[in-house]
Amino acid sequence: MAAGKVELSFLVGFWFQGNAFRHHPPDPPTAGEPSRLKSRACIVRVVRALIFDLDGTLVDTVYPHVFSWQQALAEAGMPIDGWRIHRRIGMSGGLFARAVAREVGRPLSTEETDALQRRHAELFDLLMPVRRPLQGAVELLGHLREAGVLHGIATSGSRPLIDSSLEVLGVGAETVVIERGDVARAKPEPDLFLACAERMGVSPKECYVVGDAVWDLLAARRAEMLSVGLLSGGYGEDELARAGAYRVYRDAAELDESLDELGVLP
Repeated sequence: MAAGKVELSFLVGFWFQGNAFRHHPPDPPTAGEPSRLKSRACIVRVVRALIFDLDGTLVDTVYPHVFSWQQALAEAGMPIDGWRIHRRIGMSGGLFARAVAREVGRPLSTEETDALQRRHAELFDLLMPVRRPLQGAVELLGHLREAGVLHGIATSGSRPLIDSSLEVLGVGAETVVIERGDVARAKPEPDLFLACAERMGVSPKECYVVGDAVWDLLAARRAEMLSVGLLSGGYGEDELARAGAYRVYRDAAELDESLDELGVLP
């Protein structure tokens, strides 16, 4: 059959089918039987969730971490410029220590790495005994709770070091928190974010990661999650965009004003 005849036959058949439906609609459902038309029109709402990094995203702790690591490394005979340390903040402590050791050309044993992490934690507590939420962070989390938006926190930090940060943010037991000790590998591996999504009961593809460092965004890409970058950790907008950020905002306050752009509000 010629192509034109096939097209004409299809259109005629489609017209008769539609006309027959208008003049002879399906029988109404009997008592207790769900309407077929209604079920076809039913739209299943996809649950989207936000997964937040902690340091530099919600709490103002990036630079205290930099200074604490710098002092700990100097005490261990490895003086290093602060900007080099800043570029590594967001990694796990062990991975960070090994990366910095490569910067100065001095390999570290497991014992030395563990000692550096302990000294960093001691110095950090001395330098910042009281944590400070970043602008808009407390309000953002509160608005998400009020709106019923599913969210959690996934951080390369460990307890008890992160407990004070969670406290000043008003994060309670109802919020899923995944920390370094909960997974085998930290950022830039995707384990933290995948574990957070699993704990919240949502698909990774329905999660947005919110972070301030390229390591957050790289881990998000490996987890097949869209990511949102915040400038509050010291990285530039172009750096975050190149690392894969879907949107970049100044801080948590600006993100709070722009939640509708992410499609997470009910």
